[in-house]
Amino acid sequence: MALVVQKYGGTSVGSVERIQAVANRIRKTAQQGNSLVVVVSAMGKTTDTLVKLANEIASNPSRREMDMLLSTGEQVTIALLSMALQELGQPAISLTGAQVGIVTEAEHSRARILQVCTDRLERHLNKGEVVVVAGFQGVSSTEDFEITTLGRGGSDTSAVALAASLKADRCEIYTDVPGILTTDPRLVPSAQLMSEITADEMLELASLGAKVLHPRAVEIARNYGMPLVVLSSWSDCPGTKVVSRLPQPRSLQGMEIAKAVDGVEIDRDQAKVALLRIPDFPGVAANLFGEISNQSIDVDLIIQSIHDGNSNDIAFTVVNKLLKQAEAVAEAISPSLRSSPQATAEAEVIVDRQIAKVAISGAGMIGRPGIAAKMFKVLADAEINIQMISTSEVKVSCVINESECDRALHLLSQTFDIDLSSQKEIIANQYDGEHPPVRGVALDNDQARIAIRHVPDKPGMAASIFSLLAQKNISVDAIIQSQRCHVIDRVPTRDIAFTVAQTDADFACKIIAELNEKIGCGDVSGDKAIAKLSVVGAGMIGHPGVAAQFFAALAQEQINIQMITTSEIKISCVIDQTEGVKALKAVHEAFGLGGTNQVTVGG
Repeated sequence: MALVVQKYGGTSVGSVERIQAVANRIRKTAQQGNSLVVVVSAMGKTTDTLVKLANEIASNPSRREMDMLLSTGEQVTIALLSMALQELGQPAISLTGAQVGIVTEAEHSRARILQVCTDRLERHLNKGEVVVVAGFQGVSSTEDFEITTLGRGGSDTSAVALAASLKADRCEIYTDVPGILTTDPRLVPSAQLMSEITADEMLELASLGAKVLHPRAVEIARNYGMPLVVLSSWSDCPGTKVVSRLPQPRSLQGMEIAKAVDGVEIDRDQAKVALLRIPDFPGVAANLFGEISNQSIDVDLIIQSIHDGNSNDIAFTVVNKLLKQAEAVAEAISPSLRSSPQATAEAEVIVDRQIAKVAISGAGMIGRPGIAAKMFKVLADAEINIQMISTSEVKVSCVINESECDRALHLLSQTFDIDLSSQKEIIANQYDGEHPPVRGVALDNDQARIAIRHVPDKPGMAASIFSLLAQKNISVDAIIQSQRCHVIDRVPTRDIAFTVAQTDADFACKIIAELNEKIGCGDVSGDKAIAKLSVVGAGMIGHPGVAAQFFAALAQEQINIQMITTSEIKISCVIDQTEGVKALKAVHEAFGLGGTNQVTVGG
């Protein structure tokens, strides 16, 4: 007998007939001897209808009243589904988020879960009842017991939080696609179902597929080692397993607010190769990393910042023993770049052997804009200058001087409360078995790039910029610092570029422009006409050809790469938004992820 938590989205319960079909599925699972908690969303477009009503009444409705209003949508569903189960002879009871004991922050419309009080749940389960729970909602920990909602993807988050708190055998997420796909099937019909994906890969591919799984739900599953399966509401297909590595012991108190960072890593065995003033046109990165791949040189970080005139810089890191080979490849390629028709300045290769990489990682970093800023501030306060920055959904990496490595590790572990005795200097992939070099491809068309020219190259600049953005609750995605140094009024400067949600772009530009008056930077500009294309795979480590294959697929389509940033299991390129779908299709095909069977979305 297993304890199973199931979640059904709005499409799955969008009509009386669909609710009855879900009830039949639940009853079959219960008849197999399983104890069941079922989390449901509001029916179909109910939430959209309620939002529309609110906007007809008030021009700017309060977040408290919106929570009160929107929480009613799930209450309709839980009552109807419980009635449908009872009609089938299956004992069932419906409970709101407050009744079931989902306790949250007192933060309306975007509350995070603090804990789940499971006493009442367990009483009903012991009676043999199916407990039908309203997803997306909870009750505040304050004495007023305010109704709160969890924000986008809240029902997924509710389900996994309940599963973790009950120590369930598994959590099943039912949706309108057969599982998690190699990319968005609405854009690439040949997208294929994955049988398995790691939680880290899923977090890095937050915009994968039809966005069937919210990152906050994956974060909880990863942190507590909860087996997670994404399934279709319309078929008995096996779906996709989201596999979590063995978790570190973690309290169920402060579930979504504690330990945003669970690892601090250093890697002393790093050297940097940078190509400066290379022509900014399609194919340059493909040629460089194609030759690096031919030489079987495994690259760690890859950084390409914003263009400077008609040229750009690309920097990458390798282990020290491969530095001579990597430098030779760069030197061999640079003459052809100097002589190309697009060249306006002489390309230059520089090498730095005295570097180290320090990184923080953790699933809780997603959606918390202050984490990267906090890292930068710790380094700045210690007068440790950052030479390179690379970010992903679950990791922030900085290249610093090797002599500062131990001090940085000590300070960051203190700041983020990491026990160094349980940390390895380089944290190995803890997932069992073999993994493909590329698991999936994701396209994000909802980002904008902010560029800050001529930022003084001294400790504290990144901390000032990103701390201010965090204070204004602006989440930053990719952050890239240029390699080229410009001396302005005898002050060395570098450019910094980063991406934010398009909706935050104008505000971000405004507050950075105000900051510039204090720290003395150059122009600030925003570009909303970009897209971010990413490939992700836990097996990418040790496969030096992945970057080359990715860049070559874009070059073949004459798509110029505007920025590059990487982590151990992810490579992302910023490209022109108009070329996003074409690029997605080309890269998906280049890695052999497509198939002949088209996936049907919807019921």
